[in-house]
Amino acid sequence: MLLVRGQASGTALTGTLYERGESAPTFRGAPDEGAAYVWVCDAFYEVESGGTEQQIGEETVNVAFESPMPRGFDTREQALEAAKEHVRTQFARIGVPEEKVDVELEKTEPDVPV
Repeated sequence: MLLVRGQASGTALTGTLYERGESAPTFRGAPDEGAAYVWVCDAFYEVESGGTEQQIGEETVNVAFESPMPRGFDTREQALEAAKEHVRTQFARIGVPEEKVDVELEKTEPDVPV
């Protein structure tokens, strides 16, 4: 698994990229089991009231979350590009310019059942 983390203005968003041979989560709307790479990450947007308060830099923004939309890809390059774009887009939706978002990758081992 790869964790794809975007950080900007004092907050972060992390999604998971399941690689070939790893078991991605299964739920309604999950991509075809045949997808070699599966990206799963929250999506959010700014709302005028309600939602969850999030500190972005020096201002407080109300954020509402959408259900994660897993996406399947044939190649690692396609999956990584889509993951980075997704993370930057979420920050843009709450007023943080894409160029201010630092994206990092972290390789991790999937949880092994005991």
